Amino acid sequence: MSEPVTDLNVVFNVPLPAPALLMHERPRTEEQAATVSSARRRIEDILHGRSDRFLVIVGPCSIHDPAQGIAYADRLAALCGELNERLEIVMRVYFEKPRTSVGWKGLIMDPDLDGTANLSEGLRIAREVLGEIVGRGLPTATEFLDPITPQYLADLICWAAIGARTVESQTHRQMASGLSMPVGFKNTTFGGMAAVVNALKAAKAPQTFFGISPEGVASMVSTRGNANCHTVLRGGDGGPNHDPASVEAAVADLEKGVVNPALVIDASHANCSKDFQKMPGVFEEIVAQRAAGNRRIVGAMLESNLVEGNQNILEDRAAMVWGQSVTDPCISWETTERILREAAERLAQ
Repeated sequence: MSEPVTDLNVVFNVPLPAPALLMHERPRTEEQAATVSSARRRIEDILHGRSDRFLVIVGPCSIHDPAQGIAYADRLAALCGELNERLEIVMRVYFEKPRTSVGWKGLIMDPDLDGTANLSEGLRIAREVLGEIVGRGLPTATEFLDPITPQYLADLICWAAIGARTVESQTHRQMASGLSMPVGFKNTTFGGMAAVVNALKAAKAPQTFFGISPEGVASMVSTRGNANCHTVLRGGDGGPNHDPASVEAAVADLEKGVVNPALVIDASHANCSKDFQKMPGVFEEIVAQRAAGNRRIVGAMLESNLVEGNQNILEDRAAMVWGQSVTDPCISWETTERILREAAERLAQ
């Protein structure tokens, strides 16, 4: 008998439900489809300078409990309706979390928060949560980390991010070229712009790559390219990059690369030095630049939750703070509401 040479480190390999099956079990309604389609068009208009509204992508660092995420969405939907003349508010609905080393990888990978990795249930829950949020008329945003995930969820997503750790990945650039919504590429964790310029060029071009079909079969995917990709500035190892000089340098790099110079600026991560208490001030500085006439800055991102800060995942779930992040620390709902109102008022002037 020959010595085994495959799957030496694989414990098990369990088939997942096909994307088409999950979409059949939890279909989108016509109203949800209309909400997604119209939100995508509005965001595209902002990115290409056809609209002067300001894009704000705001919400929890990650969704770890569906009820808490939907409770946040209820509040944000009401505020969205009030401020929509000046702001295009899109809710962060993040289910996948890239980890620097190890840690909880998000609701899709581990919906029970205990390492059991029930992926099929995670996908079902994620689709249910998205349906509930879009059903409230609220646009959605997420980061696509695994290139298979969009097959299950993309029809309910209005804006997507490619993160700082994956902006250099050929797989993610190819994936973005086929996505149906606008996509923001973050600058690398060390703060460089060259990777973003190259990513934008690749995502705009037709691509052919390995993927899966709606039936869950390995397939060859060919795309026409995504013309609605742009840059997200999130700071880097060298410090923040939301200040006017950094913004000017980023725009110059984008224009030199002949790619879309529109910028969304993340007020969290390295731009607030990973201190959530600094996030409101950073957001106000971003809005001030736009109010002063910088039309290249088309939007901003905020990590926000019902309760400020963050917490560890406990075995006793009842002992955890309801509405508080289990990943990056977030600003509170009260702070979020205040700075969004102030931003709308300032931009209206």
